[in-house]
Amino acid sequence: MQSKKQLLALLALCALGSANAFAERNTPLKYWFDRPTTMRGQAVWLASSPDRMPTERQLVRAGDLVNNPDPEWESQSLPIGNGNIGGNVLGSVEAERITFNEKTLWRGGPNTSRGAAYYWDVNKQSAHVVGEIREAFTKGDWQKAEQLTRKNFNSVVPYEADAEEPFRFGSFTTAGEFYIETGLSSVGMTGYRRELSLDSALAKVSFCKDGVQYEREYFVSHPANVMAVRFAASHRGKQNLVFSYAPNPVSTGEMKADGTDALCWLARLDNNSMEYAVRIKAVAKGGAVSNEGGKLTVKDADEVVFLITADTDYKPNYDPDFSDPKAYVGVDPKQTTADWLAKAATKDYASLLNEHYADYSELFNRVRLNINNATVDADDLPVNRRLEAYRQGKPDYYLEQLYYQFGRYLLISSSRADNLPANLQGLWHNNVDGPWRIDYHNNINLQMNYWLACPTGLSECELPLFNFIRTLVKPGRVTAKSYFGTRGWTTSVSGNIFGFTSPLSSEDMSWNFSPFAGPWLATHLWNYYDFTRDRHFLADNYEILKESADFASDYLWHRADGVYTAAPSTSPEHGPVDEGATFAHAVIREVLLDAVEANRVLGKSAKERRQWEDALKHLAPYKIGRYGQLMEWSTDIDDPKDEHRHVNHLFGLHPGRTVSPVTTPELAKASRVVLEHRGDGATGWSMGWKLNQWARLHDGNHAYTLYGNLLKNGTLDNLWDTHAPFQIDGNFGGTAGVTEMLMQSHMGFVHLLPALPDAWAEGSVSGLRAKGNFTVSISWKNGKLAEATILSGSGEPCEVRYGESVLKFKTKRGGSYKVVFCENKLIGGALVSSAPTK
Repeated sequence: MQSKKQLLALLALCALGSANAFAERNTPLKYWFDRPTTMRGQAVWLASSPDRMPTERQLVRAGDLVNNPDPEWESQSLPIGNGNIGGNVLGSVEAERITFNEKTLWRGGPNTSRGAAYYWDVNKQSAHVVGEIREAFTKGDWQKAEQLTRKNFNSVVPYEADAEEPFRFGSFTTAGEFYIETGLSSVGMTGYRRELSLDSALAKVSFCKDGVQYEREYFVSHPANVMAVRFAASHRGKQNLVFSYAPNPVSTGEMKADGTDALCWLARLDNNSMEYAVRIKAVAKGGAVSNEGGKLTVKDADEVVFLITADTDYKPNYDPDFSDPKAYVGVDPKQTTADWLAKAATKDYASLLNEHYADYSELFNRVRLNINNATVDADDLPVNRRLEAYRQGKPDYYLEQLYYQFGRYLLISSSRADNLPANLQGLWHNNVDGPWRIDYHNNINLQMNYWLACPTGLSECELPLFNFIRTLVKPGRVTAKSYFGTRGWTTSVSGNIFGFTSPLSSEDMSWNFSPFAGPWLATHLWNYYDFTRDRHFLADNYEILKESADFASDYLWHRADGVYTAAPSTSPEHGPVDEGATFAHAVIREVLLDAVEANRVLGKSAKERRQWEDALKHLAPYKIGRYGQLMEWSTDIDDPKDEHRHVNHLFGLHPGRTVSPVTTPELAKASRVVLEHRGDGATGWSMGWKLNQWARLHDGNHAYTLYGNLLKNGTLDNLWDTHAPFQIDGNFGGTAGVTEMLMQSHMGFVHLLPALPDAWAEGSVSGLRAKGNFTVSISWKNGKLAEATILSGSGEPCEVRYGESVLKFKTKRGGSYKVVFCENKLIGGALVSSAPTK
């Protein structure tokens, strides 16, 4: 029975109707620098003429593939992108420098000079060795088990570009650089500002020189698929520019003039003959544009807009013919780029900008966050100075909410439908080769890129991940059969855009043996369904999930004692080969649970489901070790002084759902011990993961410590995450972790403010998404829940928790429901408003 006070509170709440108690953006989300960059990082190949281009081998030997001397690109540039093409704005005064990328421009694959067999025929036939390894474990001969694994579960494919010719694994590679000479000097320049607006995905550079205010704007439009760069000034006739393009240096091509105002670079990568095209067009107001020597020259113009686009001949292939070297070739980049540029050129700059903003803001504005009413302070400090003050202990809640939204900005900018997923650097890269080939690392990094997608209202941005997974299934079946003799499919630690699923050549199994990378990826399929409740999506992807569960089920060793273990297995990048690593069991448990639930939702075969249920019944349980820790391996060999960056054995806590303070408090306590042992430092992405795990333990203050450490010690001046070097997963992990602090839904209910830190005494967040297809908005005061609004997207029953209070209510599709916390109890759940649904 509700008290009179509770009823009055509820009546008052309902009377508010649609009154907004949640975050309204009353301050711009932006960061800026007050100093221009230099040109020291200019590409080493920029001054080379086409007939004197260095070869790939020469660049490798010179160390220039990885170590291009570019001291400012990582930490001072402004990243812009549309999921297909992207760039980094450096903002020098004398000359603008923009590094440029097209996400499908990759070396390697079956079209290298040695053909398809050279690329595909790399798997060892090692399935027969699995039994020998298990026999060695039975006899206690762990050394033999590890030696057999080392010798038999790698491949012949090296990971380094200079280790073979041609390099078959490949790497994401630069599309070149743009260099726009201005004829200006920074001497006497004042008022410099280089700024990135997250609200509009618009970069700006402005300064005053000789009484003239100069302004530049940069954005990448997803609807038009062009980069637009605008040069303007407060006086007429001040634009005297020379636009140069430095292409990828290990490609062969030709620069063609396309009239007096446009350039077209048509080329092929030397490594695999991938065809690509880059087109640049200058649209000037006043003055004149000429085209000579492969450069666009603008004289005495009032304003100039450069339109830029690019494409390659890459196409994804979900059913590749392993004998066809051109299995991933199928687009004509000459034609696509010509069409995009021609269409964009029919629109003026304002129209392109408005179209871009409408597309981008529809995604970005779904979630709003305010912490302690933070706004840009009166000083409006440059971001490097904000970070420095934050590192010295000065609170900066604006910076904290800015970093949160920056992760969402980066995902929208690097992962849009109908292209590849975000890679290790999103889509931004300034060299021919780079750290870890700028590839798709499947042992956490790629997965971490998408932890924030559904919870922060960006489910569409996860679709490229699912397309990528589809490219792995057919090759992954071969890998699963060759190495393990199983049904289904899997992949290994390092992936490229050409269906590579094999392990690499290294015998270091601590990182190169990762057979459960495939099942981990497959869990994202169910996760997406659980958030969206899109049955068509689940039906379309059920076979992929089913085959992954079949692989996991078949992989298990049915020991004589009736326990099923993953033998051999590892804890990625850490420790020995084991007869049943906790990480492997946690992933198997997760993918089997997902497959069972998907089977029930779609009404599939019960016989099919029972094999997975049997595996779950017999799977080795979690173990607690002598220090009270959740054990990482099957034997109690954990070292409490070990501060290794990977915390793989806590997969069940996060991103999984099999360890929780709500359902398994003892295992949650043991997980806390692990995190205490591992410490609060590490690489950027590792702090991002531990932030999520502390949030899952409902420890807001410790989660906040990790968030602070991520900003202080794992963040570059331009807010990019650093491993070191720059690696984007920490940005995405950080945003996901803050979301977990404010709302969780992985345990089957909407958990409000499960890990709110004391420092965030007041605030609001709107637009978060919960499993069950609910949209959740929350406000809090004095560290306590004030109210929440829950919009039901599918009309399913809703369970809400806050602290120890639980509220359950039925919903109708499109209905909005208010909840308040009064007298230590959640009340509400009544329909406040109803919106029409499709």
